[in-house]
Amino acid sequence: MEASFKSNLTDKRQRYLQFLEQFAPLIEGEKNEISILANTSAALKEAFGFFWVGFYLVHEGELHLGPFQGSVACYRIRKRTRRMRHRLG
Repeated sequence: MEASFKSNLTDKRQRYLQFLEQFAPLIEGEKNEISILANTSAALKEAFGFFWVGFYLVHEGELHLGPFQGSVACYRIRKRTRRMRHRLG
Protein backbone atom coordinates (compact mmCIF):
# COMPACT_ATOMS: atom_id res chain seq x y z
CA MET A 1 0.00 0.00 0.00
CA GLU A 2 1.41 3.35 -1.02
CA ALA A 3 -0.17 6.52 0.28
CA SER A 4 0.83 10.12 -0.18
CA PHE A 5 -0.11 12.65 2.45
CA LYS A 6 1.33 15.74 0.79
CA SER A 7 -1.11 18.57 0.20
CA ASN A 8 -1.27 21.90 -1.60
CA LEU A 9 -3.93 23.28 0.74
CA THR A 10 -2.89 26.39 2.67
CA ASP A 11 -5.70 26.50 5.24
CA LYS A 12 -4.48 24.64 8.33
CA ARG A 13 -7.91 23.32 9.29
CA GLN A 14 -8.53 22.05 5.77
CA ARG A 15 -5.12 20.36 5.68
CA TYR A 16 -5.84 18.50 8.91
CA LEU A 17 -9.30 17.48 7.72
CA GLN A 18 -7.82 16.19 4.46
CA PHE A 19 -5.14 14.35 6.40
CA LEU A 20 -7.70 12.63 8.60
CA GLU A 21 -9.73 11.54 5.56
CA GLN A 22 -6.62 10.05 3.94
CA PHE A 23 -5.21 8.55 7.12
CA ALA A 24 -8.32 6.75 8.41
CA PRO A 25 -8.28 4.04 5.71
CA LEU A 26 -4.58 3.40 6.34
CA ILE A 27 -5.16 2.30 9.93
CA GLU A 28 -8.64 0.85 9.50
CA GLY A 29 -8.74 -2.68 10.86
CA GLU A 30 -5.18 -2.60 12.25
CA LYS A 31 -5.05 -3.87 15.83
CA ASN A 32 -1.35 -3.45 16.64
CA GLU A 33 -0.91 -0.14 18.45
CA ILE A 34 2.82 0.11 17.70
CA SER A 35 2.18 -0.31 13.98
CA ILE A 36 -0.47 2.41 14.11
CA LEU A 37 1.88 4.77 15.97
CA ALA A 38 4.66 4.07 13.45
CA ASN A 39 2.49 4.89 10.45
CA THR A 40 1.01 7.89 12.25
CA SER A 41 4.50 9.33 12.76
CA ALA A 42 5.45 8.79 9.13
CA ALA A 43 2.19 10.17 7.75
CA LEU A 44 2.27 13.31 9.92
CA LYS A 45 5.89 14.02 9.01
CA GLU A 46 5.14 13.64 5.31
CA ALA A 47 1.89 15.62 5.39
CA PHE A 48 3.09 18.60 7.38
CA GLY A 49 6.87 18.55 7.03
CA PHE A 50 7.44 18.46 10.78
CA PHE A 51 11.06 18.19 11.95
CA TRP A 52 10.28 15.41 14.44
CA VAL A 53 7.11 13.42 15.04
CA GLY A 54 6.85 10.60 17.51
CA PHE A 55 5.51 9.03 20.61
CA TYR A 56 6.75 8.30 24.09
CA LEU A 57 5.00 5.48 25.92
CA VAL A 58 4.60 5.24 29.69
CA HIS A 59 6.46 2.23 31.07
CA GLU A 60 7.26 1.66 34.74
CA GLY A 61 6.72 5.33 35.58
CA GLU A 62 8.97 6.66 32.81
CA LEU A 63 8.40 7.77 29.26
CA HIS A 64 10.07 5.34 26.84
CA LEU A 65 10.76 6.19 23.23
CA GLY A 66 8.23 4.70 20.84
CA PRO A 67 7.83 4.94 17.08
CA PHE A 68 9.08 8.19 15.57
CA GLN A 69 10.34 9.92 12.43
CA GLY A 70 13.17 12.41 12.67
CA SER A 71 16.53 12.81 14.30
CA VAL A 72 17.85 10.70 17.17
CA ALA A 73 15.86 11.01 20.40
CA CYS A 74 16.26 10.21 24.09
CA TYR A 75 15.42 6.62 25.01
CA ARG A 76 13.81 7.53 28.31
CA ILE A 77 12.46 10.61 30.02
CA ARG A 78 12.22 10.33 33.79
CA LYS A 79 9.62 12.02 35.91
CA ARG A 80 11.07 15.36 36.93
CA THR A 81 8.39 17.96 37.28
CA ARG A 82 5.30 18.12 39.39
CA ARG A 83 3.21 18.25 36.21
CA MET A 84 4.92 15.15 34.82
CA ARG A 85 4.47 13.27 38.10
CA HIS A 86 0.78 14.13 38.05
CA ARG A 87 0.33 12.93 34.46
CA LEU A 88 2.26 9.68 34.94
CA GLY A 89 0.71 8.78 38.27
